[in-house]
Amino acid sequence: MQSTNDIRRSFLDYFGGMDHAVVLSAPLVPYNDPTLMFVNAGMVPFKNAFTGLETPPAPRATSSQKCVRAGGKHNDLDNVGYTARHHTFFEMLGNFSFGDYFKEQAIENAWNLLTKEWGLPADKLTATVYHTDDEAFDLWRKIAGLPEERIIRIATNDNFWSMGDTGPCGPCSEIFYDHGEHIPGGPPGSPDEDGDRFIEIWNLVFMQFDQGADGERSPLPKPSIDTGMGLERIAAVMQGVHDNYDTDTFKSLIAASESLTGVAASGEHQASHRVIADHLRSTGFLLADGVLPSNEGRGYVLRRIMRRAMRHAHILGAKQPLMHRLVPELVAEMGQAYPELQRGQALIEEVLEREETRFRQTLDKGLRLLDEATGEMAEGDELDGETAFKLYDTFGFPYDLTEDALRTRNIGVDRPGFDAAMERQKAAARAAWKGSGDTASTEIWFDIAEREGSTEFTGYTATTGEGRVVALVKDGAEVQSAGEGETVTVLTNQTPFYGESGGQSGDVGSIWTPEGLKASVSDTSKPLGRLHTHQATIDAGEIAVGDTVHLDVDADRRDRIRANHSATHLMHAALRNRLGEHVTQKGSLVAEDRLRFDFSHPKPMTAEDIAAIEAEVNAEIRANDPVQTRLMSPDDAVEAGALALFGEKYGDEVRVLSMGRKTDGERNFSVELCGGTHVNATGDIGVFRIVSESAVSSGVRRIEALTGEAARNWLVDREEALKEVAGTLKTSPDEVAGRVAALVDERKSLEKELAEARRQLALGAGGAGAGPADEEIAGTKFSGQVLDGLNPKELRGLLDEAKSRLGSGVAAAVAVNDGRATFAVAVTDDLTGQFDAVALVRAGVEALGGKGGGGRADMAQGGGPDGSKAEEALAAVRAQLAA
Repeated sequence: MQSTNDIRRSFLDYFGGMDHAVVLSAPLVPYNDPTLMFVNAGMVPFKNAFTGLETPPAPRATSSQKCVRAGGKHNDLDNVGYTARHHTFFEMLGNFSFGDYFKEQAIENAWNLLTKEWGLPADKLTATVYHTDDEAFDLWRKIAGLPEERIIRIATNDNFWSMGDTGPCGPCSEIFYDHGEHIPGGPPGSPDEDGDRFIEIWNLVFMQFDQGADGERSPLPKPSIDTGMGLERIAAVMQGVHDNYDTDTFKSLIAASESLTGVAASGEHQASHRVIADHLRSTGFLLADGVLPSNEGRGYVLRRIMRRAMRHAHILGAKQPLMHRLVPELVAEMGQAYPELQRGQALIEEVLEREETRFRQTLDKGLRLLDEATGEMAEGDELDGETAFKLYDTFGFPYDLTEDALRTRNIGVDRPGFDAAMERQKAAARAAWKGSGDTASTEIWFDIAEREGSTEFTGYTATTGEGRVVALVKDGAEVQSAGEGETVTVLTNQTPFYGESGGQSGDVGSIWTPEGLKASVSDTSKPLGRLHTHQATIDAGEIAVGDTVHLDVDADRRDRIRANHSATHLMHAALRNRLGEHVTQKGSLVAEDRLRFDFSHPKPMTAEDIAAIEAEVNAEIRANDPVQTRLMSPDDAVEAGALALFGEKYGDEVRVLSMGRKTDGERNFSVELCGGTHVNATGDIGVFRIVSESAVSSGVRRIEALTGEAARNWLVDREEALKEVAGTLKTSPDEVAGRVAALVDERKSLEKELAEARRQLALGAGGAGAGPADEEIAGTKFSGQVLDGLNPKELRGLLDEAKSRLGSGVAAAVAVNDGRATFAVAVTDDLTGQFDAVALVRAGVEALGGKGGGGRADMAQGGGPDGSKAEEALAAVRAQLAA
């Protein structure tokens, strides 16, 4: 028996041997199609290649594509576990021709693989064709030798494929396998076609026409091929079973579930084991591809799948969380073909265990309350919507679980009543918001968010994608379209553009369509904390609500921002290690060219502190450890040691970012709550450099720093400046510090000598100022002089010398510099009771055109703007002494 892994490998090898490029499966999140919740068909990753928007990977390709159908139009969730072939996760084997080969080779490839390579009996195979596709009909007769009764013409759209209302389309040819007469059902196109006897195993799409808006179809210049074969279905055929859940992969997963629960996977519990096995695959792969459980969008669908499986684990009587213990078996079965499962195993197990632990609390409480509410109800009764809403709103018990739990008792739920209660809650929330004091301009975003829901952010793993325009806002009002030259705010249902929040700058980039729209995005903001809005100028073409647009983030700028943001986390941890745990973030800016970080600390950092912080951060960068993200409740995250970042608004769940090497057991160097975008590994930061440290306010310091190329350029600029200084000093860069120190010492010595020379010159200059001329006024000795060019700081020393010379008396001096005068008076101690130096200075300052003056009774100083009145200032002192 060929295993499922063998079948996948042989399919890819078969087409690879016929010059098909073997293409790895794309992630489950379809960034190139905003209309899809998840990739649900093998051709989805090649959509833009078929429409001509992108160059195909090769003229022909083959893949085994991961697919999920659990939300939106393609939703198989409720049937999973109860039928033989419904799954939330499945693999689609496909071969593709991008204008290379067409119908004849596609049919020949399929027939040869099925009958010659895999050895399926030809008499078990039946083909269908679109009823007008005579070419395909004849080719099946020619290549396969099928009798006409086993080439069935189908007139419905089951055998005509289209990408949408317009664009590529064409007829299909489906291949069915007959499981035998013992199984009820008839061939396709018969009244009994819905039975399980004839099972479609492969669909060949002949992409032949281009359908215009008027419905007219014209031949494509390069017809193409898109095929899809469900791996689970063909595995059932080749392993000789009729039920997909009896194939080797599912049998292994179900056996693991049996072993852990101790409950047989047969009889009344068969569906529960099947649900667990199927949902384990979809949750495992969605988590590996970056989808995390949440209350909206893809994360909500993931959580719904998880909880459905977890409810069935509860039905099986599992006393402890079960799902995470099954992950090793999933990895063992599928990890070789999909290494992302191996890489993400720890995250998958952690999320599943946490979700199931929390859900069990909700489930136990909800079922208990539900039993109380329905205890007196009989079969056929209906639970009122208000009670169902109370279970949901107050106790977190989802509506679908209420409905599911009551189904076994044949009790219904009043869905209109539940919806009405939900609307009343929304109206109350709206009224409360209107009274919150927010600006009126925000109300429009409240209206839009209520109508459209939150924007799904796809930018954690991508910088390009597609989105559907759900709203356009200009001058505070919604508009339906905008044209060239207009500036408008664009809201799409999903976007890779990060909206400014948590200190991180909003993304910039472009929005465009193949039809000619070109718009420049200058900023992205995040009104209400859940919408990502693009501020865009229309450079060409027109944009309208309902358009599907391409969204391209400036990836280089985003990379610089990511490096700065991640470096901020490492620096925060290093600051706490160096300065103490009192350090907490008080604000931040993460821009493309720099980072700024405000933190609590009572005094300036020393040069040694700064050097130590830089060294520690750069050591973590060089270690190049991967950056890990987990989803947790805020309380659990903080309890686990995560730091909450300033400026973030946290909901029921938060992203917890772990960076750097393990420091104490299992805890990383930095663990913080953060919703921003970050590097994949610390080495992506490159290098870290602090360029300034300063005060912001009392007890708050600010660091500005650079990373990557900006830090390198900063260092290069300073090296060039150092070389220039060395050249001027005629020395080497290594000797600059010593040379500058010597020059500083030399300058100090020269300044001292110059000051003494000036002092001597001033004292001996003669005339208007001819040295000190002692005199006696009314019995008091007096020394007065005018000194041109003397440094005012020298006045005190000169007057002390005069006092010593006089023995008893008053000394006054005026230093004149650049027309201004500084006047000082000194009184010997024995005369301070008779003369006050402050009063004498004020008399002289007034003569100089100034006011005031101050000091002590024995020494005072002041100044005035008119140095030409220096002698008059001295005369004013003489007059006071003579009085």
